[in-house]
Amino acid sequence: MSEIKLFRISGGDTVELRGGSMSVEKELQSLLERHLEAFLGARFLATEYSTGRTHRGRIDTLGLDENNAPVIIEYKRRSDENVMSQGLFYLDWLMDHRAEFELLVTKELGEKTSEMIDWSVPRLVCIASDFNRYDEHAVKQIDRNIDLIRYQHYPDGYLVLELVNSTTSTVAVAMKTDDGSSKPVNYKTVSQYLEGAKDGLRSLYGELREHLLGLGEDTQEKITLYYFAFKRIRNFACVEVYTREEKLLVHLKVDPDTVEIEEGFTRDVREIGHFGTGELEVTLRSTEDLERAKPLIALSYEAS
Repeated sequence: MSEIKLFRISGGDTVELRGGSMSVEKELQSLLERHLEAFLGARFLATEYSTGRTHRGRIDTLGLDENNAPVIIEYKRRSDENVMSQGLFYLDWLMDHRAEFELLVTKELGEKTSEMIDWSVPRLVCIASDFNRYDEHAVKQIDRNIDLIRYQHYPDGYLVLELVNSTTSTVAVAMKTDDGSSKPVNYKTVSQYLEGAKDGLRSLYGELREHLLGLGEDTQEKITLYYFAFKRIRNFACVEVYTREEKLLVHLKVDPDTVEIEEGFTRDVREIGHFGTGELEVTLRSTEDLERAKPLIALSYEAS
């Protein structure tokens, strides 16, 4: 695993800050929950959420991520604790109790948000001061949406979050219907979105996707119901495909006030409803547009 080194440079002196775990892990949980959107791009719903008498468990932190997918966050408090197995149990419990979760979202975030929940990509986030090689190997074998995030706490209030590993499910999640039977969640894949597009648009998407994934080893692609999300710990680019207009819309986390808005290319969407996350919308119709967009994409990537 990589090791992060943090230095304080003051005048002519350079001092390495020694990171470690927090003295009380509950302090980390409380800190993250207070600023969940800033740290993980998720909206806070509940802490120590009870799974009821039958299951006798408590979900450390329950939230809704920026792609409107349910997210369970579990904290590894001991080196021998298997938070992945526990978290996967809670994921299965959540899929069997969708109505309960939807009521919670309605109560905390409103009915409109509850109606937008994307049940096709529920996530498990495991946070620890360290993971061993067995943790990293195990997550690769599980076909679910799982993120391993390592934290380091430093003096003077510094907290570093590092995405150690991330996996994306390759199959639709099974959900319970009203009659109790199971059926797969049907949502469009990349190929399905582009199936009706002309060769030029498919080629353009391929170029964009290659560029986004090539920005860093920590870049992940998540397929949602309405767009393709490219993220590190948080989204930095959300791509919509419009086959009829033969264009791609890319939403970036760039402050529109810091760039020149060009009609037909960039648009300020802070006050305009849209799918995906990001305040700046970029329209791509050609490879030339993509080249013009790359500096803006870099800004969003660095900020995520």
